[in-house]
Amino acid sequence: MSTGTSDESARSAELERATLDKAERMELLHRVGIALTAEKNRDRLVEMILLEAKQLCNADGGTLYMRTETDTLRFAIMRTDSLAIALGGTTGRKIELPEMPLYDAETGAPNLANVATAAAILKKSINIPDAYDAEGFDFSGTKSFDARNSYRSKSFLTIPLFNTEGRVIAVLQLLNARDAHGDVIPFSLEVERVVEALASQAGIALDNQMLLEGQRKLLEAFIKLIAAAIDAKSPYTGGHCERVPVLTEMIAESLCKSRGGPFADFMLNDDEWYELRIAAWLHDCGKVTTPVHVMDKATKLETIVDRISTVRARFESLRRGAEIAMLKAKLDGKESSDVIEQRYQAELKRLDEDLAFLEHANVGGEFLPPEHQARIREIGLRRYSENGEDRQLLSEDEIENLSISRGTLTEGERLVINGHMVQTVRMLEALPFPRNLARVPEYAAGHHEKMDGGGYPRGIFAGDMSIPARIMAIADVFEALTADDRPYKKAKRLSEAMNIMGAMKRFNHLDPELFDHFVQTRVYLDYARKFLSESLIDEVDEAKLLAIKPEPFELPDDELRKLRWRDFLPAYRAQNR
Repeated sequence: MSTGTSDESARSAELERATLDKAERMELLHRVGIALTAEKNRDRLVEMILLEAKQLCNADGGTLYMRTETDTLRFAIMRTDSLAIALGGTTGRKIELPEMPLYDAETGAPNLANVATAAAILKKSINIPDAYDAEGFDFSGTKSFDARNSYRSKSFLTIPLFNTEGRVIAVLQLLNARDAHGDVIPFSLEVERVVEALASQAGIALDNQMLLEGQRKLLEAFIKLIAAAIDAKSPYTGGHCERVPVLTEMIAESLCKSRGGPFADFMLNDDEWYELRIAAWLHDCGKVTTPVHVMDKATKLETIVDRISTVRARFESLRRGAEIAMLKAKLDGKESSDVIEQRYQAELKRLDEDLAFLEHANVGGEFLPPEHQARIREIGLRRYSENGEDRQLLSEDEIENLSISRGTLTEGERLVINGHMVQTVRMLEALPFPRNLARVPEYAAGHHEKMDGGGYPRGIFAGDMSIPARIMAIADVFEALTADDRPYKKAKRLSEAMNIMGAMKRFNHLDPELFDHFVQTRVYLDYARKFLSESLIDEVDEAKLLAIKPEPFELPDDELRKLRWRDFLPAYRAQNR
């Protein structure tokens, strides 16, 4: 009687344990399903899939294979607990094993000898109680591994993972299920069904992430395509759009490593890094609308062509006029031939000097003082004959262009050039950026703003610019100053570029604390060693730069600061309509 009671109690306890195991598995499956949908990192996701599957069936080991675009299975993660093997996933340790082809490269025959590739091809789970007794599969590699490691691979459960279209995208393989005592047992049918349920959820989660990664890669490729097109559009921008993102990331990374000072708490998560990277690549996207003849204006008279050639032709007309006047005077005989010749030669000399002066002024390589501007107007008001019509030597537009005091751009053309920021804002704000990229327009459009409100296109002030926007401002300026691939300017030495930026610090054009960090961490030097020729890298007086004190300025009231955010500066508003 007592024996019967004992057997009944044992069966009851065993049933209770089985019920508990099933409930625990369902709870684990539910919890894993939620976690899978929340995970964004590919390495962590594949690791989670394998580890949770192992836990569900108490397996000693397992492997997750990813299907490649070339129809092979690539080892993504491997675990064998009893041998302390942990490769792939988040370990940082690469799996140095070759990919396994699904089909023969020459004949196209399916590779059904390998259990993992067979599961992928046949689109079904394969449950093997003992690999050493299995028929139809080649386990020679497994047996060699066992011999080298004093191990015994026995039970295998191999399950394909599908996407929403029914395509196999991965294969999960579990090794050596264990009972409560640690003994290796076959994978039960119940366990197989539970792991298949996990694999179904895992396949959808993995596919969703792969789709998101694909969209992300496509977006990045398109953005880089735009940046490359802008750089290729004009030799005057060189590789600017490509190098600014590099320097932006270098500065941001150094800030994240900062353990003291004003940026000790600065940190970027994965989404924020991506947001900054996209903004850096798009920071000059508005330049696609800037007319090439303005962007590439190498001389003051250049439009589609350099109009100095037209001016030379007019001077040639003046020379012919002087020669005709000289010959007529000689024919009249009222003056001596020598006097007429001297006057003629003097006129030719003056014409040559005036033309040389205009040609020099046209280059725009140095400051043009007011007296030179007055001389340009005086020359321009002279008259010449063309096709029998009396004309002014230089048009008012030509006089205006030649009278530019610095550079080659008129104020109107400079507004057009600077207006690329207006177009950048318009283009980026028109895009439906997702929440994790919502600040891209602000970051990208802020790199020409200044601490004292003297920047453009909005003229916002210190305190209203985010740190990423300030980072991009420094990256944009430093790259432009140090670039040696611009045909309109000679490359500057490193010290010269840094001294110019020091002056910009003094006049509150750049964030002074961020510039000091740029100097102290020597990010400028790391960048220079990558992108500048050795001949341009000279010693920089860092102490002098750090000693510069920004000039004091007063911030306006909050209402004016808010107004700056709501609209562009008056000079740029017309370009936003």
